[in-house]
Amino acid sequence: MVLITPSIESDGTLNVKFPENSGCDEFSVPLNPSEETLKSWSILPKVTLWPTHDPVDGYICESINGPKDGPSTILSKYFEKPVHLIYKGPQPRPIDPTASFPDLKATAKYQDMYPLLVLSEESTVAIEKQLRGYVGTQGIDERWRTDTVPIQRFRPNIVLTGGGPFAEDHWEQIQIGSEDAPMLTLVSKCTRCLLPNVSPETGERDKAVPYKVIMKFRTGLDPQQKMKPCVGCNAVPNGLGTVKVGDWVYVKKLI
Repeated sequence: MVLITPSIESDGTLNVKFPENSGCDEFSVPLNPSEETLKSWSILPKVTLWPTHDPVDGYICESINGPKDGPSTILSKYFEKPVHLIYKGPQPRPIDPTASFPDLKATAKYQDMYPLLVLSEESTVAIEKQLRGYVGTQGIDERWRTDTVPIQRFRPNIVLTGGGPFAEDHWEQIQIGSEDAPMLTLVSKCTRCLLPNVSPETGERDKAVPYKVIMKFRTGLDPQQKMKPCVGCNAVPNGLGTVKVGDWVYVKKLI
């Protein structure tokens, strides 16, 4: 899946491209379809994201002047099994409370757990520095003496710089752009699975990096999952706003 290339265009469309040798056609869908468009799309009433949570709904996306086959057909060909490309329906999806916010009331779309993930560039640099010391041990190959761990492996959607490594660990509330912007509440640390071991460039999974490295110094940060390593913070906005590259970040409350 990491070899699929999505891009958002200025006209509000989402373009999806596939590797050249896949035999799959590029397609485009509206990023924010109109009510009229949604009325023409089929809806799935029960979509399971996690077996432990209630199912949610979703519209089956259709292409904008695209290829003969629809997005779901093209993706099914690529994955070699039946799948749908869906757009979140109107049914609210509550997110789980956290240890720090046991009364949390918020919703998400199809994110893994929370609406936003905040991570500092310096945090991944610190992980790389730790990594160099473990080369040749723990199954960590020699190539990691020089290879980098790009921040894309951790899939943040808000990337910060200037605060220092893991500065986000100590923040509870921030604003981005101005002190009139919506507040972002950092509700928990982001516990990590093995997915960051997969290279976003090649799709290949490393047997050790970065998971074994972050297990050495990033555990014990989430009181509910103390044995899980944490990188970045899950965040919930209290309203709508615009975030631009180069915006200042205002730390309004520390933990």
